[in-house]
Amino acid sequence: MRFGEPLYLYLIILIPLLIGLMIWAEKKRKALSSQFVDASLYPRLVSPRAVEQRHKKTRLLIWGLVFLMIALAQPRWGFQWEDLKQRGVDIIIALDVSNSMRATDIKPSRLERAKYKVADLLRMLKGDRVGLVAFAGTSFLHCPLTLDYQAAEMFLGALDTDLIPLQGTALGHAIETSIKAFSTTERKSKAIILITDGEDHEGTVLKALQRAQKEGVKIFVIGIGQDEGVPVPDPSGGFKRNRSGEIVLSKINEPLLEKIAVETGGTYVRSVHGDMDLRTIYLEQIQQSMEKKELKSSRRKHWTERFQWLIFAGILCLAGERWLREK
Repeated sequence: MRFGEPLYLYLIILIPLLIGLMIWAEKKRKALSSQFVDASLYPRLVSPRAVEQRHKKTRLLIWGLVFLMIALAQPRWGFQWEDLKQRGVDIIIALDVSNSMRATDIKPSRLERAKYKVADLLRMLKGDRVGLVAFAGTSFLHCPLTLDYQAAEMFLGALDTDLIPLQGTALGHAIETSIKAFSTTERKSKAIILITDGEDHEGTVLKALQRAQKEGVKIFVIGIGQDEGVPVPDPSGGFKRNRSGEIVLSKINEPLLEKIAVETGGTYVRSVHGDMDLRTIYLEQIQQSMEKKELKSSRRKHWTERFQWLIFAGILCLAGERWLREK
């Protein structure tokens, strides 16, 4: 046996107090009666049956309350095994943490906007496994595929542009790292959500896209940034400059991002305020068009509720207490 709401069992502590109160009331009744009637005459004036009826009423009231208090705790006994199967899609979120993501053409910065987007997506997920890849001049698996969204959000909080010493933007390497994070035995239910401004300093994207197509991985892209070039803040102060001393300007490379999405059967959207971009990619594309697979299978005991019988017994006792009369 187990209880759904065991805290209600503490109400039974009130029963001894109720019994004590009724014993006190009975003694008080006899004490008051003795002021008017001699003890030897009391049995002749008050039928012993009336006293017995009163005691029965008291017992029925107490048992009725006990049954109802236990019923509140939702007793359960007897169970059946229930199979639980969780189906979903494996999603790797590849997040750009290069210096260009410090740009503030998107407030408060490109990187902060991207992290807000990932946090919103984690709260939107419905049973899918999720992992994180961070990339700049190189990339690494920051959080492996997991169903623990709170753990993934903790890993997300640690992402920063200082996380990867080798700066630059290696989009091809990021895609390759993301693909490696998936199972190699399946060609379905695998999606990459790439969040970046689209700058690429390696030129290996096409090779990475070919592997994505071979592995059956769809890439959905969220572009962060504006079409106009903006200076990139330098952590030491001022703005980033090239070797000639000129201020480095960064802008979104939208044609490349659209190509990545189209070549792999995904979707490209520009980041916007609110969650319309996430709804387009996750709810309308990943959830609706991608085949789901079984991610987790388990069994649990489904206990049978039995509180109805105790409520029935409690009501019978209380009804009996009202039906009995003291004569």
